[in-house]
Amino acid sequence: MRVPLTIGDFLERAALVHGERTALVDEPGVAGSLGSITYTELHDRARGMALTLDSMGVGPGERVAIVSPNSGRFLTSYFGVSGFGRVLVPINFRLNADEVGYIVEDSSASVLLYDPELEGELAAVSAKHRIMLDGVSDAELFAPAPKGVVPARWEADEDATCSINYTSGTTARPKGVQLTHRTCWLNAVTFGWHTTVSDRDVFLHTLPMFHCNGWGMPYALTAMGARHIVQRKIDGEVILSRIGADGVTLLCGAPAVVAAILKAAEARRERGEPVPGAGRVRMVVAGAPPPSRTIERMETELGWEFIQIYGLTETAPLLTVNRAPREWDELDVPERARRLSRAGVPATGVRVRVDEQGEVLARSNHVFAGYWNQPEESGRALREGWFHTGDGGFFDGPSLVISDRKKDVIITGGENVSSIEVEDCLYQHPAVDEVAVIGVPDETWGETIKALVVVRDGETVTEGELIVHCRDRLAHFKAPTSVEFPESLVRTASGKLQKYKLRQPFWEGRERFVN
Repeated sequence: MRVPLTIGDFLERAALVHGERTALVDEPGVAGSLGSITYTELHDRARGMALTLDSMGVGPGERVAIVSPNSGRFLTSYFGVSGFGRVLVPINFRLNADEVGYIVEDSSASVLLYDPELEGELAAVSAKHRIMLDGVSDAELFAPAPKGVVPARWEADEDATCSINYTSGTTARPKGVQLTHRTCWLNAVTFGWHTTVSDRDVFLHTLPMFHCNGWGMPYALTAMGARHIVQRKIDGEVILSRIGADGVTLLCGAPAVVAAILKAAEARRERGEPVPGAGRVRMVVAGAPPPSRTIERMETELGWEFIQIYGLTETAPLLTVNRAPREWDELDVPERARRLSRAGVPATGVRVRVDEQGEVLARSNHVFAGYWNQPEESGRALREGWFHTGDGGFFDGPSLVISDRKKDVIITGGENVSSIEVEDCLYQHPAVDEVAVIGVPDETWGETIKALVVVRDGETVTEGELIVHCRDRLAHFKAPTSVEFPESLVRTASGKLQKYKLRQPFWEGRERFVN
């Protein structure tokens, strides 16, 4: 027997088994907040969403874009859109209008859902249906389905596209990563297994829901009937408060989130206030390998369990997991933290190897179907049965260590930034003759963006002017935080920039060229 694996399975099970249990505690005091709702109500609202899309003429396979911080409506959309055969297009709400407009147009999304705080910013972004997520304009879309009313039948297909997640890569424009239902289903189940998600978990959504569908954790948690606590914006003190008040047991985030939590915890101790969660909370970290000292502080100062994963949007994202096995129980704290700083061992069902050039390759059911409308890019990434990650690495026993990034992507605060995109922006300034954008280590953000600019003869420009130039044209997190003005840039005989040589002085003394 073969039954299609679709992400609608997860909410259907939760409503059947845990219908009266609290499913979601939405961010309070925000327009459109759903408050506290049960799994039965979450399921009814997802069905209601599908019914409204039916009435709008938005059929299976059509794209529904959403631009929003974390919210109950976003969580509902995973199931109300993809669970009934449409394709969700989650968009980074930090992008500017031009960037959002490109994604909406490229994906041919017929519906655009957007947060009310973005109304002015996204006024020029067009779609056949534009709906504000304010609890009024979208009231019909998120109204619970009447009892017994069933959305139009969708012939379930596990190989159909579930979501298109746009990611910055080696090209200036982002690429749409097609994740199928099978890919998302297996990623969620495997991720939940390795992190021991259970019906007793209380999950705090500190990871943006647009980031690779929250890494698939919303699916895994829903399947088990765990409680979702929504946090809209990252604030270390708010995170600690929610952990204490709501009994949070699990959260995910980039190293920048860990830094914010540690800073808030330090401030609490100085005030003589307790830091909650010791012995109860486990945190899954990804986006960039954190320093071992950060891991050590999380486990000693907070008393939380640290788990690291490695992957990419193209792999849904789980490739490797680093969770301390029982053999490490007797290790001293620094050695344990050192081992936990590695990317980890392949997750169940994943094969990882490093080729002769030092590039990390992977194959698994988690790997994407291809880039939306970009067959040549898909062919470059998926070759000879392996996905080429663009990351450099090596094995330390069974554990993968990420040592460098072969693609021109900078990961700052967990956000992917195409260096080429930033360079293109800087080249628009009349004083810029040559430019190279690189990632340099930063204690808070893991990496931060540095521009190396050769100024045109006869022109003058300051660091501040170039940073403002970028901030006016790009999402702010993509703008350089520093600019240097060398006389020339290192190039090969054929004229190509040698970015690894440009990065070397800033990473000297470190064993890895990512942070």
